[in-house]
Amino acid sequence: MTGHSPGSAQPGRISVGGEDRWLLVGVAGLLSFVAMLDMNIVNVALTDIADGLHVSAATAQWAVLGYQLPVVALLLPVGRWLDGAGMRSALLVATAGFALCSALAAAAPWAPWLVTARLAQGAFGAVLFVLMPVLALRSVRPELRGRAMSVPATLGPLGAVTGPAVGGLLLDHLGWRAVFLVKIPFCLLALVVAWRAMPRDGGLRLPDRRSAADALLVGSGVAALLLALTLAPGSPGWLVLALAAVPPSWWWLRGPGGRPVVGALRATGLLRAHTAVLALAAGFAAMHYVVALHLQRDDGVSATTTGLTVLAFPLGMGLAGPVGGRLADLPHARLRSRGGTPTGARPVAVTGAALTATGLLLLVPLGGDWSPVDVAWRLALAGLGMGLNGGPTQALVMGAAPPDRTATVGSSVQLARSLGFTLGPALATAAWGLAGGDDGVRAGLSLAAVAACVAVPLLARRGRGPALEHEMSTDAAPAAHHP
Repeated sequence: MTGHSPGSAQPGRISVGGEDRWLLVGVAGLLSFVAMLDMNIVNVALTDIADGLHVSAATAQWAVLGYQLPVVALLLPVGRWLDGAGMRSALLVATAGFALCSALAAAAPWAPWLVTARLAQGAFGAVLFVLMPVLALRSVRPELRGRAMSVPATLGPLGAVTGPAVGGLLLDHLGWRAVFLVKIPFCLLALVVAWRAMPRDGGLRLPDRRSAADALLVGSGVAALLLALTLAPGSPGWLVLALAAVPPSWWWLRGPGGRPVVGALRATGLLRAHTAVLALAAGFAAMHYVVALHLQRDDGVSATTTGLTVLAFPLGMGLAGPVGGRLADLPHARLRSRGGTPTGARPVAVTGAALTATGLLLLVPLGGDWSPVDVAWRLALAGLGMGLNGGPTQALVMGAAPPDRTATVGSSVQLARSLGFTLGPALATAAWGLAGGDDGVRAGLSLAAVAACVAVPLLARRGRGPALEHEMSTDAAPAAHHP
């Protein structure tokens, strides 16, 4: 770095002249919460949707899959597309489209209407998932990156965890259509703030043929894998569908669309961090599935008590999230003043992953003598770890991204997290079924704990030289690289 202060311009920086746009960081957190909320909030309404639209339960399930499939399948193509698009224009279009599709889903008179609205909403949701960490990254100076990244990194998973509880309340008092309408006020608030606070940019460009081909290859591969993992617990034969994901994924990885993505991750040493994100997400999702099902089905705990017990995890996460961001920023500012490399995020991320692994490991010996209190404090410990880990890990990944590939790297880490959320329950179900009974519960929880333990050494090992160079060059890159 030569002659650039901490507040120097970055590619695509929204904070100008050292001014930090925390309002936009709040928008990033709000939209992350809303987008993740939609991943789970509809689950509790499937029976009512089936009755209200006079369709089977299998058809009603597409109200969930119709959103999840395009979100996960389009993350990587959207990331590459957004690297050359205006952030303000993309955010306004995606948020408005997301809200409009929510209204259309709520007004659905029949199932095909609902599924079509959900598919379109998933496409807009994929754009939001990619944009939110990039928006938080570019809205503040580098020395505040940890605190900024902790906002969407904490609020997003909180949306996923609280989705069923919020959906249940709305379902009991207002009916299934309210499950879709609840997100619209938050989207409108984000639109107003973004319209007024974000500077005008170059606008959007239509995807070219190569981008469309990439979307088709990645989308078909990820969709096949996601369908196999989602449907396999009910019928293991669906796992065969996962084989259909191999050819399109291979063609994409070997082609002009995949090589730059893989090259960016290898050059910056981020493959290990992505694996750690996937492992932690899988461990959390597997634990959540096993604990909730075991308490309610095997131990006879009421749904209300189960819900309150499981809420210990997001409570711990919400408390620790801001702390993790601040801890990551403290050594960052000190080292920068001496001309060193900002590395404060890594020890906080590793500590958080270790706490999560410890909490999950402590769940394994409980066996059949569980009590809600015994479970709750262990979940709270794991949640504290996830809160400490989320923002620093996101800052570590996004800070190491090449300046012209921030959206691509953001999309790849979101894909890793989404696949982990889907993979965890599928693997836990398989382990539970193979072991059976209380041994099955231990097997599922052991799998969750092992996944979290794997993340610790992956995050602890420092990246190679290029990663550190990118962490430094992100601050020093000239403003001429604006997308």
